[in-house]
Amino acid sequence: MSNQGIYPKLINLFNLLLTLLFVYTAASKLIHLDTFQTRLERMPYVSSYATLISWSVPFLELVISGLLWFPKYRLLALYSSLVLLGVFTSYIIIILTYSDSVPCTCGGIISTLGWRDHILFNTAFMLMSLLGIIWSNKHYNIQAHQKTT
Repeated sequence: MSNQGIYPKLINLFNLLLTLLFVYTAASKLIHLDTFQTRLERMPYVSSYATLISWSVPFLELVISGLLWFPKYRLLALYSSLVLLGVFTSYIIIILTYSDSVPCTCGGIISTLGWRDHILFNTAFMLMSLLGIIWSNKHYNIQAHQKTT
């Protein structure tokens, strides 16, 4: 099997894992919307935006999950995944560094992770998004070159 043949398979695996993550977390947030919003209201720096965040984040997660499966929008979805996870991970690091209060807004299994584990978990998914972006660009460049020769 050539290396070029493995990239699309890995990208599909990353898409599946990102989809599972985002659908799971969005569903968890929406099922427990009142709890999610209440926890956001207690979070430093974002409390005044709790209502907006409580609706927009799950919506974005579901939209990204869907876009990952349309080849035309996959790259946009991978970039969006990277940004969303990056913003959340950066927020966790800022809160851990500068705040005394760190309530968790996570639900389900993910809420059992410690903060260090949570950062590592998010970093792993950010790496999947980044590799998906790189390999998608490489795949598209290979296809474009093959069509011109």
